[in-house]
Amino acid sequence: MTIDCNATLYVAGNVNADLIMGTLDSWPQRGTEVMLPQSELRPGGSAGNCALALEAMQVRHRAVANQGNDGLSAWLAGYFPNSAAHWRRYACETSVTVGITHSDHERSFLSNFGHVAQLSADDVLDQIPLRAAPGDIVLLCGTFLCLALSSHYAALLEELQRRGFITAVDTGWPPQGWNTAVRQQVAQWLPYCDWLLLNEAETLGLGAAATLPESARQLAGALSGRGGCVVKRGSAGAACWQGAHWLEQPATPVTVVDTIGAGDSFNAGFLTALLHQQPLSRALQWGIAVASQAISTQPRRYPGWQQLPFSAEER
Repeated sequence: MTIDCNATLYVAGNVNADLIMGTLDSWPQRGTEVMLPQSELRPGGSAGNCALALEAMQVRHRAVANQGNDGLSAWLAGYFPNSAAHWRRYACETSVTVGITHSDHERSFLSNFGHVAQLSADDVLDQIPLRAAPGDIVLLCGTFLCLALSSHYAALLEELQRRGFITAVDTGWPPQGWNTAVRQQVAQWLPYCDWLLLNEAETLGLGAAATLPESARQLAGALSGRGGCVVKRGSAGAACWQGAHWLEQPATPVTVVDTIGAGDSFNAGFLTALLHQQPLSRALQWGIAVASQAISTQPRRYPGWQQLPFSAEER
């Protein structure tokens, strides 16, 4: 089967440097120092991780972002050669996230402000066509880290839909927590969002209902009606709510090596399936397949098209 198409996936948001260190299970006493056995400096951020997966899978895409002007700027841009030429440069440091891994495969993140906080709606719209080609998708990532952008989400998403794009958002976790003000801010732009891509904790935090299905159903009902609320459930797989209906897809167990960017890898697989007009069940399968291979390989690898789930008749 061929899955070539002319549609493009635009991934807009936080492209930054990630410093991953571990393993650490208890925070050191203040004023002391701890040596950790593992460290890796690599391009990352929610938008960056998704774009790297798309590049590896040879999917038509563009990373829509900005950049700083310090010593890390050229290094980071070098990983996105087909996109970085369009990035506006800001007179500030590069955004860096320090990811601390723990032995239970959970992780904690520390991020500075840097260039990501200055990404604007104009920066995004200037890098995206005035009119979408059939099937084009825009994914907005790292909502609460893109400080200059987040307050303009409603107008930005409305403009993207006016231009004919399918819209998707992966908010990430708000540093201030899911308080009333954050939920009210998100409520303003949910009607302009087709697909909402969250993990379980984010779904419960944003939906503020007693159970995961109630929160996901509530959020799905607040969307545009053209997509749904997708919940990434780690080893349990993924599910999607569309109105009162839901679809669940289990995951095959894998040996976990590195979970950082798992949800971003899922986004790449899921939205690529939509880009190629695959059914929702297949989109969940592709998201899980891409994320599963990403978290179970070192150095990280992504499945080729021949490894993605198809029915026997399609092969």
